Amino acid sequence: MSLLAFIFAAVVLAITPGPGIAYVVARTVAGGRTEGLASCLGTGIGGLVHVLAAAFGLSLLIAQSAWAFNLVKYVGAAYLVYLGARMLLRRTPDDAAPTVSAQGARRAFTEGIVVEALNVKTALVFLAFLPQFTVPDSPLASQLVVLGCICVALNTLVDVLAVLGADRMLKSSKARAARAKVLSRVSGGTMVVLGVFLANARRGT
Repeated sequence: MSLLAFIFAAVVLAITPGPGIAYVVARTVAGGRTEGLASCLGTGIGGLVHVLAAAFGLSLLIAQSAWAFNLVKYVGAAYLVYLGARMLLRRTPDDAAPTVSAQGARRAFTEGIVVEALNVKTALVFLAFLPQFTVPDSPLASQLVVLGCICVALNTLVDVLAVLGADRMLKSSKARAARAKVLSRVSGGTMVVLGVFLANARRGT
């Protein structure tokens, strides 16, 4: 029963819009499905950073230390705002394909890691969420790793579906540029808003 409750809660967390989904959609608009999927791999690895941090106590240190929390928070927020502003300010002619702004799968992969790894809210969510489904009879660290990996897998699956959905929307030649522009603006705006929200996050919330 506890496992079913965990899976349900993890799915709800996975489908909740966040920096990861906004970023992978933005990369799909800019560089197509290849860059989008590469960014999904990056955000997945970034998520594993939080899993290991939660398992070995770094997240607890960040949550308890105002200096460490603020450092990670503001760096992550600034990076999100930067990526979002870059999407919003990019000017693409109406008849041009958005792939002219592609930066390559390697860049998308690297940025995906940074976006997710610097999301301090993910660390705090993992810290507060995962221990609720552990049992006292087994080592805590190993349980957190297993549960965290399940969460990351679900998050990555949702990111991949978002990429495939965005790519499908852009397949049609009719109004392709218009759709790309809308997706780009929405993703960019979402990242800016999330960055501002992250910058105002408080410890212990």
